Amino acid sequence: MKLVARDIEKKFNRRRVLTRINFELEGAASLVITGINGAGKTTLIKILSGLLSPTSGEVSYYLDNTAIPREQVYRHIGLVGPYLQLYRDLTAWENLAFFAKARTGGVDRQRILALLERFGLKGRQMDPLKSYSSGMLQRVKYVMALYDQPRVLFLDEPTSNLDEAGKQLVYEVVQAQKRDHIVIIATNEPEEIRLAEKRVDVA
Repeated sequence: MKLVARDIEKKFNRRRVLTRINFELEGAASLVITGINGAGKTTLIKILSGLLSPTSGEVSYYLDNTAIPREQVYRHIGLVGPYLQLYRDLTAWENLAFFAKARTGGVDRQRILALLERFGLKGRQMDPLKSYSSGMLQRVKYVMALYDQPRVLFLDEPTSNLDEAGKQLVYEVVQAQKRDHIVIIATNEPEEIRLAEKRVDVA
């Protein structure tokens, strides 16, 4: 997988948030996006993942040197972020099954159960999410993001609401992802910044 960002700029009305962001990632690669609060870290993550369009510039994805159509990019990415909404009146299983069907057209029960166990949620899948703590909700987001084994994983504030055990799980996810694929992290946390080999600062 190859991701190319060329001259990315973003304005909200007259306010410029991003100016000429350029980078290229291919194969096993990791990138951290840093900047003060409000500088545009989340905006850049959303543009790269296709949730927002840039005011100018272009984000391109390639697989085996073939450009991936914009409407198919979602098949190759996973995302964890504070703006990712879950259906809190539904159970974890209902949320994950709905997501899996929307993503792939089917539900791999064993894969979901294995991920739930990996993230310390074994036995809680039939509980409604409104009974979950904020840290447990963050773990469900990781199950969703990793379900389809994404080639590009976006993590915005990756350890938000997690205890030390949860943070260690995230560090392990990042290390595993960047061995074979791409991971992009938006953070100002020193421990998380050290997880990536490349860095983009937004201001």
